[in-house]
Amino acid sequence: MNRRNLLLAGTIVTGGLAIGFWPGGKPGDPGLLPGISAANAQGTSEIEDITLGDPNAPVKVVEYASFTCPHCAAFHQETFKDFRREYVDTGRVHFTYREVFFDRYGLWAAMIARCGGPERYFGIADLIYAQQSNWARAGEPAEVADALKKLGLQAGLSQAELDACLQDAEQAQGLVNWYEANAGADGIKSTPSFVIDGEVHSGNMSLDALGELIDAAAS
Repeated sequence: MNRRNLLLAGTIVTGGLAIGFWPGGKPGDPGLLPGISAANAQGTSEIEDITLGDPNAPVKVVEYASFTCPHCAAFHQETFKDFRREYVDTGRVHFTYREVFFDRYGLWAAMIARCGGPERYFGIADLIYAQQSNWARAGEPAEVADALKKLGLQAGLSQAELDACLQDAEQAQGLVNWYEANAGADGIKSTPSFVIDGEVHSGNMSLDALGELIDAAAS
């Protein structure tokens, strides 16, 4: 999935919840998201990496993925659990997951996944990926947002929690700035991409292919 416009222009209102993004400016432009001042729009320090495994593991793997990318969904449904069990849980790999935002739906999905905190992130992400073909094609933006919130409810989050998360314009802008900074630094141009000890590899890889790269990095 090639990089296209960062996020689609527009604003939606659903259930009293306003969600919007305007791409016509540079990161940190307070006009990009309503309610964000020039002072707080710049920072990314509040955004935490989502990680698994031993920080002292011999190999570092960073996955860049979009919740609206079908190839990313395929990797997480077909390969990720085996990869986690074989390489992360055994202490061979420290894994970092970083969201990529090609469109506003992917941003909203990331905000829902992060709503439960780091401990619940991957459980919610699994639901989002498993239902990608449903929520991402739910219709109008308000319907997509409602479909994502239903997944959050299914994961055990409350309606109030979900509304608060999707209303957090500062978090949304911070996530976009954070994505741009990380993806620019690592040279990410498509998803899924895997940075294995500093080397970028793109495409939905099988467990065997990923394992070969990890073994080579460890040697």
